[in-house]
Amino acid sequence: MYSSILWDMGGTLIDTYPAVDNLLARIGYRTSAPTAAQLSEVAALRSVSIEHAMNKLHQLYGADLDALHAGYAELKETWRTRPAPLMSGARRVLGAVHDAGGLNLVATHRDRRSAENLLAAHGIEVDDMVCAPDGYERKPSPQMYQVLIERHHLDPATVIALGDRPIDVEAATAAGIRGYLLDHRGEEAGTLASLSDVLELIGEQV
Repeated sequence: MYSSILWDMGGTLIDTYPAVDNLLARIGYRTSAPTAAQLSEVAALRSVSIEHAMNKLHQLYGADLDALHAGYAELKETWRTRPAPLMSGARRVLGAVHDAGGLNLVATHRDRRSAENLLAAHGIEVDDMVCAPDGYERKPSPQMYQVLIERHHLDPATVIALGDRPIDVEAATAAGIRGYLLDHRGEEAGTLASLSDVLELIGEQV
């Protein structure tokens, strides 16, 4: 059984993407009520990265890059007092990891201030966190995972990485640990449909 988890943040630990997609679509398409098709297109672009989505909206539709960046910065600020919700089952998994004697560690592309604000707003304390803007390589580089594993002297055989994008699993594989992809739509074979599926991996029965 595994005991420690390397968490991605957005889309894995905290459900930030609906608000992000809506924001990008409203600004990118200049509408107050994005259509399902527009939100779907933005989600596909954002699955690469938020920066990628902004740049593509600018290229394809002439979206104002300054407005996109300003809107995203404002959204992150609102999360200090009105945070995006936790993913369903997250608290239970976090608790199960500690009950198993493991560590909850976060490796995120999010800037540290935003990440810490989101965690604090939910009253969540993780055991450690590395943020790419602090000077680490972004996934699929394994660097952030490697730093956390080495810093806490973890046996890679007892660690899993959870993420919502293929790059999370690619980074885990490169770091020599098992990576699991969360697919909340349940459309991809071999993926986890929810965080509840993680409990069996760390010894807790659902």
